[in-house]
Amino acid sequence: MENIVIKLENVSVTFDLHKENISGFKEYIIKKIKRQLVTEKFNALDHVSLSILKGEVIGILGFNGAGKSTLLKTIAGVLTPTKGNVETYGKVAPLIELGAGFDMELTARENIYLNGAILGYSRKFIESKFNDIVDFAEIHDFLDVPLKNYSSGMVARIGFSIATVVKPDILILDEILSVGDYKFQQKCEERIRTMITDDTTVIMVSHSIEQIRSMCKKAFLLNRGKLISSGDVEEICNQYMNINSHGNEDIKEQV
Repeated sequence: MENIVIKLENVSVTFDLHKENISGFKEYIIKKIKRQLVTEKFNALDHVSLSILKGEVIGILGFNGAGKSTLLKTIAGVLTPTKGNVETYGKVAPLIELGAGFDMELTARENIYLNGAILGYSRKFIESKFNDIVDFAEIHDFLDVPLKNYSSGMVARIGFSIATVVKPDILILDEILSVGDYKFQQKCEERIRTMITDDTTVIMVSHSIEQIRSMCKKAFLLNRGKLISSGDVEEICNQYMNINSHGNEDIKEQV
């Protein structure tokens, strides 16, 4: 029997977009009470159904605004679907937004404990893994510097190191491998490959087609919130590149 660890059934995520400029919170409240707010519905995800098996490494492709990050956030439980159902089985480690779960006024040392707690790790556990986290992130000389003085790449190092200090069942990556220097990107890829051999399920978004081809065996292609194609990574990458070269109008679903 197939071991499904992620399952989405007819999932939609809809946002209200305000079509007028509102100068402040007071004006917003007044217009809301008077029902004068002009909004437009935007389907970030539109009736998406998919399943992912244990140990699969999935690449998510699509143009800006296609719904890639929304899909990852929905799987991670950061966003609640407007419609449909999401099921995940096992511990999920999401690396979706740089700095998410960090307090930029606190030092790196303090943030390691803070972010670890957010991910569900006890203080005792973080203490036992503290040196491993610092060694991997390579931040020994900056431990007591506030995170607001760090580059985005250094923040990403800490986040990745904490999230992967133990093997999660599901690892979610949103462009995390595109920050930092080349050496650190290779280091992250090596750790992910180690996780893959241990049956960690990995879902990743990257604008690097070569990275998707190198890391993934299967891919999903999104367009305007719809899942339009899924299958072998080479096939989906070629389809994406073909769309990219000819524009993304009138794309038909091929799922």
